[in-house]
Amino acid sequence: MSLAVIHTRAQLGIQAPPVAVEVHLSGGLPSMSIVGLPETAVKESRERVRSALITAGFEFPQRRVTINLAPADLPKEGGRYDLAIAIGILSASGQLKGWKASPTVEMLGELALSGDIRPVRGILPAAVAAGKVGRALVVARENADEAMMAEGTEVFAAGHLLELVAHLTRQQQLPACVPGDVDDAVATVPDLADVKGQLQARRALEVAAAGGHNLLFSGPPGSGKSMLAARLPGLLPPLATEQRLEVAAIASVSGQSVAPACQGMRPFRNPHHTASAIALVGGGSHPRPGEISLAHQGVLFLDELPEFSRRVLEVLREPLETGEILISRAARQTRYPARFQLVAAMNPCPCGYHDDGSDRCLCTPDQIRRYQMKISGPLLDRIDLQVQVPALPAATLLQSSAVAETSATVRERVMAALALQLARQGRMNRELSGRELEQVCTLDGATEALLVRVMQQSQLSARGCHRLLRVARTLADLAGQERVERGQLLEALAFRGLAGGGSC
Repeated sequence: MSLAVIHTRAQLGIQAPPVAVEVHLSGGLPSMSIVGLPETAVKESRERVRSALITAGFEFPQRRVTINLAPADLPKEGGRYDLAIAIGILSASGQLKGWKASPTVEMLGELALSGDIRPVRGILPAAVAAGKVGRALVVARENADEAMMAEGTEVFAAGHLLELVAHLTRQQQLPACVPGDVDDAVATVPDLADVKGQLQARRALEVAAAGGHNLLFSGPPGSGKSMLAARLPGLLPPLATEQRLEVAAIASVSGQSVAPACQGMRPFRNPHHTASAIALVGGGSHPRPGEISLAHQGVLFLDELPEFSRRVLEVLREPLETGEILISRAARQTRYPARFQLVAAMNPCPCGYHDDGSDRCLCTPDQIRRYQMKISGPLLDRIDLQVQVPALPAATLLQSSAVAETSATVRERVMAALALQLARQGRMNRELSGRELEQVCTLDGATEALLVRVMQQSQLSARGCHRLLRVARTLADLAGQERVERGQLLEALAFRGLAGGGSC
């Protein structure tokens, strides 16, 4: 009897729990069985591994081969275990001369029938987890750059099974991968200088970037709502190191490129209005991250907001508050981070031309009301800034944009305001709790009385009041002021669509 244990990693959300591939050879009729809750793709590893070993010139054992993927209660999916299974069979059958299965190395990769090692998803979380326990990681060459994002993890990349065997038997060592230089680039995003006019909307973008606030643009077609939203990522600071790992891990398990996260660029997701609730929050039989998780630490832009299904929009309410999404299935639960900024755009009516200063709108008051009612009150209550974007006159459109502020100029003010927030409370204003707001957003008597009257007249909820104060605090930070004054509260009221409060 022969036994070999090879270490690898499963994928569970953005976590990578350890898996031990136990290979046992015994007497009996030649067969190969895989146990340990394998999915269909894992069961198919038998044929891939058999063909890869034979093609590479190894002998497939004519014995009873039992492979256990431990722990047995963790579902296993995909072809990520092929490489570990193949090395386990070679080790258990004595074909790796001078090498015994080592607990200091982990292997991840899918095998082609030719013996080539193919890339798999979720390499970055596995590399981070392997480094935490002091193990090296063997991956396909195409996964090497992604694995090297996990600092402190020794990574070896192989293109073929024979290369890995030569490395293990010390015939020809694989060089340890060296991380390449990554430039912190944010210049590839659209620049705010391209926007003409729309001073209030530009100001709202700056406030949203400085405090992490949610934003809704409303205006006729062609007024620049989508153009403005696309420029928000250029106002945000680059991702910090820990944030880069989070964003790259989500992209990794989704099978997307991790290069933008490596460059410090924040995600910008723009799903079509026909997207389903599962596409937005994630799910499936094997839960995958949805658009809200792919927008983690970035921007989720929903254009034509009322055209989204009401059920789709309502699933946003909880993640907007908690910053994460828990996908529950009968067999397991998967938690994904979802701390994003919501930016939405909508027309004021079905035809889009209501209140644009012309007589083009033919919608009845009832049609306009039904159209605007597609967005529920609880969802609107979670949107801090609600800004009207009017159509620009022809003269403004023809003006030169050379004098407009660039994204880099505005980003300097945003980063200065963020620095004040981090120094004062250690987090962005949007994350302040009610008790923290009481400490950092104190109002004088007259300003507090104004807020009370506005809450009574507008029937503002407690959540709406807190969000109003967070915006006022951000406006004070942009002005470099320690205390929130009446002017900041009035501007926050205007951004909330409660400009009438200024007459109280």
